[in-house]
Amino acid sequence: MSGDRPKARSHKDLQVWQRAMSLVVSLYELLRSFPADERFGLVDQIKRSAISIPSNIAEGAARQTSREYIQFLYIAAESAAELDTQLILAQRLGFSTEIETQLEELQIVRKQLNVMITTLRANHEK
Repeated sequence: MSGDRPKARSHKDLQVWQRAMSLVVSLYELLRSFPADERFGLVDQIKRSAISIPSNIAEGAARQTSREYIQFLYIAAESAAELDTQLILAQRLGFSTEIETQLEELQIVRKQLNVMITTLRANHEK
């Protein structure tokens, strides 16, 4: 197999991208309540990890081969794992009592990414 993949719909049509974008927005709102001295620490890290998820989904969707697409989905999944750790840390530090909602949404995004990766890998290996 050449690795070429048919062009699918836009990344904007992907439920996982939409959910990841909504998660970024809700995190930005939540982060406003974090301590000011964390603005360049954990807050910045959370923002970067969160933004990386939909960004890598979009970049992967724009690639020409399944292999490249899968690689960017792996990067998105890695960013999601980082974000999970950062949110748990913020929760343990008592920065917010409202983090559980974002953690639950993040778990859905992570599951969707894993399904996409598994499906694309299976189709790529045919």
